[in-house]
Amino acid sequence: MVEKVIIMGAAGRDFHNFNVYFKDNPRYRVVAFTAAQIPDIAQRSYPAALAGELYPDGIPIFPEAMLAGLITEHRVDLVAFSYSDVPYVEVMHKASIAMAHGADFIMIAASYTMLRADRPVVAVCAVRTGCGKSQTTRRVCTILHGLGKKVVVVRHPMPYGDLLAQEVQRFSIYSDFSRHRCTIEEREEYEPLVDQGVVVYAGVDYRKILDAAQAEADIIVWDGGNNDTPFYRPDVHICLFDPHRPGHELLYYPGETNMRMASIAVINKVDSAHSSQVEQVRGTIETHNPAARIVLAASPVLVSEPERIRGSRVLVVEDGPTLTHGEMPFGAGSIAARAFGASEIVDPRPYATGSIRSTYHAYPHIGIVLPAMGYSAGQIADLEQTINASECDLVLFATPIQLTRILSINKPTIRVRYEYEDHGSPLLQEVLLDELQKRGCI
Repeated sequence: MVEKVIIMGAAGRDFHNFNVYFKDNPRYRVVAFTAAQIPDIAQRSYPAALAGELYPDGIPIFPEAMLAGLITEHRVDLVAFSYSDVPYVEVMHKASIAMAHGADFIMIAASYTMLRADRPVVAVCAVRTGCGKSQTTRRVCTILHGLGKKVVVVRHPMPYGDLLAQEVQRFSIYSDFSRHRCTIEEREEYEPLVDQGVVVYAGVDYRKILDAAQAEADIIVWDGGNNDTPFYRPDVHICLFDPHRPGHELLYYPGETNMRMASIAVINKVDSAHSSQVEQVRGTIETHNPAARIVLAASPVLVSEPERIRGSRVLVVEDGPTLTHGEMPFGAGSIAARAFGASEIVDPRPYATGSIRSTYHAYPHIGIVLPAMGYSAGQIADLEQTINASECDLVLFATPIQLTRILSINKPTIRVRYEYEDHGSPLLQEVLLDELQKRGCI
């Protein structure tokens, strides 16, 4: 009998799991996707042109809150959980909803969905959102460029718009961001790499993306999203850890999987975390993946004009996903404000409008910082309005891109950034090159 399936997702892993596991499999019939985490990604359809011959009408996408009703309405046999950075207890609550309504509940093994490349692959993943994957990916690219290799980055998907138009996306110049109508979150991931001279691919169909990427690459770097596992089978698997959240590597799906699969474990932010937190994370790695080679890294805060912060009332704008489903109450901007003597960090919540106000309601752990939410034109407008209404002397933009290229701000601004920095021996470069040599990749 054909099994009826619902895929639970967040516009990324769910589409990949469909493409490589369910799409042309006559055993299954996917009746719906559900959507969570990201605003305004439900009430769309996965297009028929991408879904294949078994789905001439495409596949509808519904809010996750409708899961129980959809199971009952369609007599669903199987629910496939397909998104990331979710607490284990929450995953099991969702499993209980599915099972209570008569459906089996599965999480598909990473090995079933990782595609094999013809080029060496270095994957940069993490145990939580906001561990520092992006700066580590940039550092890995620099190391590989030093070998004279042509590096192409393939980024974990963020297709929040027209899925058919986003099937395969290539970014090499700034006009590509406008052509592909990128959200703030997308630009945060792609722009620093393009600035570095690296070609970036992303989209929906990661088989086609792989074909395009490896046609122009000596080595592919998989740049992970959230704490998800790689879509491509890595030759070297790097996993980032955040000692500010010790223990989370054992509590969030599927970050623990990355920890157990990793060949290199990078404990980041050791410059700002307590030594006991660092040692707790080290102990967890040594217990659950003793073969992993551990590297310590710092995330120094870089500020172009730090003297402007001293004595100022500052509004801190932090990376959105790190604060929201990453559950961090602060980031680089807060650290910079305190380190360089701000007189006050201005609370943006009284000035929040529209979707920004809704974000604070949805994520009450966020304190007196402003998440750089920008998944739609309306949300970008709300972000701009909130910043301009806030009573402050200076805005600290602690996001990976220069937001003033997108927003029109009526007050002075400073950009705050993180970069990767080795913290003692062994260095990431020596460990990475050794692992690549062992596998015959260089």
